[in-house]
Amino acid sequence: MTRRLYITAIISVVLPLLTSCRAISSFLGREEVVAVVGSDKLYRSDVESLIPKGLSSEDSLTMASQYIRSWASDRVYLKIAEEQLSKSEKDVTKELEDYRRTLLKYRYEQLYVNERLDTAVSRDMIEEYYQAHSDKFILDRPVVKARFLNIQADSPSLQQIRKRMSSTEANDLIEADSIAFSSAMKFTTWADNWIDINVLAREYQMNYDQLLARMNRRWIEHVDTTGYMKLAYISEILQKGQAAPVDYSAESIRNIIISSRRQSILLNLEQDLLDEARADGDFVIY
Repeated sequence: MTRRLYITAIISVVLPLLTSCRAISSFLGREEVVAVVGSDKLYRSDVESLIPKGLSSEDSLTMASQYIRSWASDRVYLKIAEEQLSKSEKDVTKELEDYRRTLLKYRYEQLYVNERLDTAVSRDMIEEYYQAHSDKFILDRPVVKARFLNIQADSPSLQQIRKRMSSTEANDLIEADSIAFSSAMKFTTWADNWIDINVLAREYQMNYDQLLARMNRRWIEHVDTTGYMKLAYISEILQKGQAAPVDYSAESIRNIIISSRRQSILLNLEQDLLDEARADGDFVIY
């Protein structure tokens, strides 16, 4: 009971002290040991090695506090478990062996697959898979091609951008992009790539239903309280329920093809190992 009270005291007294940035700073600067739970010690170098370079002092101290609390919590739980669990409950030999076996199998599979996996997927393969499984590529949200900029609502360049950005002429679009890039606070173009409508909606801090409700002749505009206008022109849109474009689905298809190859390699590996073990007499079924 005394030891339990001692451990509890560490949580209730030492850890709250360490949550103070000033306390942590003083503690780290004064001693090599920054926390103690029973006979376990946490050293300053252990904490410092986990804090990325470039963080502000405040963020560094916050991260140090979180790590110290986590470290202490793990050891307090371990001490309580050691005291409260029976001998059989503390016996983790089987679980450790199962984990070791699983981990070694996984590492060998990774090595085996990495040496044999072909990750090249051609455009023809993607299109062939898309045509064979087109029913799997139905949009659950709209996708768009668009240009977006955040610009002062009274900018003298705004009228020129509007005029040229909605044009179908290549030269007009190039000029619109050039003007927007030089005069807008932010300019992003997805003119050649399909994107999930949510990507654009996040620029407006809206959900996509709210965003599309604002669309007027493919333009979406919103002026905020600071006098800046968020303006987007949607050149193409495909609605929910339509077939996703093959270009939009290409990366998913590529991953599916590679995953299928990986699974095939693993299945063949398993069968080959069993056949080899049976041939060598290492695997016998009675």
